[in-house]
Amino acid sequence: MSVFNGKRLTNETFKLDAERMRQGWYSDQYFVNVEQMLTVLAARGYRYAGQYVRLADEQVKASLSNLDVGNMEVEMQIFTRREGKTLVAGVDKALTMLRYCCGYWDDGGQFVETYRNLEVEALHDGDVVTYPPSSAPGDGDPRHVLPVMKIRGRYRDFALLETPVLGVLSRGSRIATNVYRTLMAARGKPVLFFPARFDAHEVQAADGYAYDMAVQRFNHDFSRQTPSIVSTNAQGDWWGGQGGGTVPHAVIACFLGDTAEAMVSFASVLPVRVQRIALVDFNNDSVMDSLRTLEAMFERYRVCVEADQEAEARRYILAGVRLDTSGAMRDVNVSPTGNLKLDMGVNPRLVFIVRQALDTAWQAWDLPETWRARAQAYCQNVKIAVSGGFTPKKIRLFEKLEVPADFYGVGSSLMSNDSTVGTNTDFTADVVRLKIAGEWMEMPKIGRRACDNPRLEKVEW
Repeated sequence: MSVFNGKRLTNETFKLDAERMRQGWYSDQYFVNVEQMLTVLAARGYRYAGQYVRLADEQVKASLSNLDVGNMEVEMQIFTRREGKTLVAGVDKALTMLRYCCGYWDDGGQFVETYRNLEVEALHDGDVVTYPPSSAPGDGDPRHVLPVMKIRGRYRDFALLETPVLGVLSRGSRIATNVYRTLMAARGKPVLFFPARFDAHEVQAADGYAYDMAVQRFNHDFSRQTPSIVSTNAQGDWWGGQGGGTVPHAVIACFLGDTAEAMVSFASVLPVRVQRIALVDFNNDSVMDSLRTLEAMFERYRVCVEADQEAEARRYILAGVRLDTSGAMRDVNVSPTGNLKLDMGVNPRLVFIVRQALDTAWQAWDLPETWRARAQAYCQNVKIAVSGGFTPKKIRLFEKLEVPADFYGVGSSLMSNDSTVGTNTDFTADVVRLKIAGEWMEMPKIGRRACDNPRLEKVEW
């Protein structure tokens, strides 16, 4: 599954559309073209007939008239050469593509698997590569890269797989790297994974896996126990996670804008394992809805405790409130300064105001003395989650100001690929060597070369 346990996921998890992948359905057309060309040349018995060979070895050049180009064996390296660190995710699925889709179609229309003829070395998901490597000079040189995978074998058997392999590595590593950067900005506070609504549902499992890789990497690097919290079951499919969450704005509308009643009803129905976190910006008065919900939930809690119904009382423990004010709105509790960055959306002042209101709410309640300490603890244990437009930059600002936010809900920024913010994790692949007369000969395009990564491990099929 990852560098953290040394195991790899298999097709029992991925369930590839292998039939169409073998046919080039997911491949850039020029790979389909070249696979067909090489297959036909091999069937014709074609031998190299050109004259402009880029080889220095005269003895090898003299033997090229018998070179079987259609069945050429190559060494391909797959790497990212974008500046900075990349947290790698997608390796296991890339290997599964090679396992089930490397091969050829015989004359009878049957697919012949040839994955056992490949020599493959690869990193594990959760590993890190840096570009440029520390030993490389300058700001980066494509002749100095750290491959995440090397493949040796007959090129036409796996030519169609370059597109999907690079795609799964690029997207998975981009999301994992973004999540890791966000966790760094949050200083280990939980980052709720909220990008499902910003992309097609088919990618949720892979995206959620990449997110979990980043959380595991962060915990490994800093000896933390930050939890992985996803919003859909699909996002947890590959690693056993479950979607979490409470209520959307829509259900508050169904309760006529009465956030408190919506949450009490929610608490009366949903199992205790589902945390009660109230969404409190529906009426653009986060303090009012936080206090109304807090008091309503506490009253139910108190009634159950006094009736010796401790199990039922746990239903009405308010775990948190979530602030999600639109960036185009100024919450009524935030006095205007004329500076939109200070006034609009979920801003530091709003969080401080809500925290103060929560912590002191119990003081205004009509309670017997025996309940006052318990009420105080109930209020002060309520966490604050913030969401809506959060990026690493905004989170760093919140942390610098010591804003009392306990969770960050982050969505679309986790999928971004933007060199201006330090994340640009596209992968590419080069053929760097050819097998000629039984020997591996250097044949990269000019400006590239075969590179090594000491952390690559041989893949045992």
